[in-house]
Amino acid sequence: MNKKQVLTSAILLSLAYGAFAAVANNGVSYPVPADNFDMRNWKITIPSDINEDGRVDEIEGVAMMSYSHEDFFFLNEDGHLVFEVHNKAITTKNSKNARSELRQMARGADFSIGTHDHLNNWALSSHPQAEEFSAIGGVLEATLKVDHVSVNAKYPEKYPAHSVVVGQIHAEKDNAQIKAETGYGHGNEPIKIFYKKFPGHKMGSVFWNYERNLAKNDPDRIDIAYPVWGNTWENPAEPGDAGIALGEEFSYRIEVKGTMMLLKFETERHDTVTYEIDLSKGVDDKDYPSGYAKDAFYFKAGAYGQCSAQDSHPVWGPGCAGTGDFKVDKANGDYNSVTFSALKLNGK
Repeated sequence: MNKKQVLTSAILLSLAYGAFAAVANNGVSYPVPADNFDMRNWKITIPSDINEDGRVDEIEGVAMMSYSHEDFFFLNEDGHLVFEVHNKAITTKNSKNARSELRQMARGADFSIGTHDHLNNWALSSHPQAEEFSAIGGVLEATLKVDHVSVNAKYPEKYPAHSVVVGQIHAEKDNAQIKAETGYGHGNEPIKIFYKKFPGHKMGSVFWNYERNLAKNDPDRIDIAYPVWGNTWENPAEPGDAGIALGEEFSYRIEVKGTMMLLKFETERHDTVTYEIDLSKGVDDKDYPSGYAKDAFYFKAGAYGQCSAQDSHPVWGPGCAGTGDFKVDKANGDYNSVTFSALKLNGK
C-alpha cells in the first residue's frame, strides 16, 4: 500500500469512528470532547483495536471534532475531559504500556504533511533547520486530577507500579539519525509528568522525569526524577500531607522557549514549584553533551498507564494485574483514570 492509500485509509477510518462516536442510541447526539476542548491539533490513541488490524486505534483530523469513547475518552457530567486506560491492553509499537493519550499533530487535518515531517513537529532554536518546523518551542497547559491509579502489582517495588503519566514532551524517533550516529533521533522524553500512589497510602506524589538523550542500549539511558509534591519514584514512603490526594486538582505548564524548558506546577494546598532546564545541554556528565539540541518534538497529554502487565523488564516490568477486559479490570481496580478541567496547546 502506497503513502496515498495509507492516508486515504486513515482518513476514512477516522471519519467512520467519528461518525459512530457522535451519535448515541436512537440517533440522539451527545457532547464529545471537542465541544469543550480544542481538538484541532491532537490525535487520540486509545487502548483498543476495533477494526482488528493488529494495531492500536488512533483517531485524528476531522474525526476528532466528533469523536468520543464511552470507556476511554469522554466528557463527564461536569463537561471535563476523562481519559481511562487499563493495565493489560493493546499498545503502540514501541511501548509495553497501554494509553488513552493525546499526541500533538501540528498538521491538523492536512494529511499531505507526514506524521514525522518537520511541519508536524517543533524544534529548539538550537536545531540547524529550526525554521523548517511548525514552530520553535511551544506551550502545554493543563489543570487536572487523577481519580484512580492501578492498585494490583506483582512487583510493587518497581518504580512504575501504581503510576500514570499525565503530560509529556516526546522526541521524534528518527532511524536515519540513529543509523548515522548523530547522537539524536532516539525518540526519548525530556519530560514525563507522573502521579504515583501506593494502595495503602493516604496521599500520592507528583514528580517529573527527564530521560537522558542516549541510545536505547546505553545503560545510562535512564529517567532522572525531579520532585514536585511528595516523593519521587525512588522513595516508597507515605508522602503524607506533602503529597497530592486522588481527586485533588493541580496544574502544570510546560513552556519551551528558545532552548529553555520552563516548568510551573500549581495546586491550592502547596507552594508553586518551578524548574528551568536548558534542553540543548546535557543535565549531567552521563547525558549526551548537547542534550536534545537537534531533535524534533511533540507534546502529549492524557493517561499513559505505567503499571504494565509485563513483568520481565528489571525496571519497567511491575507485572500489574489485568484481564484485558476493560469493564472487568475497572471493577478490579486495575486501571487509571485522569480528568482534565483545562487543556491548552499553545494557548488554544
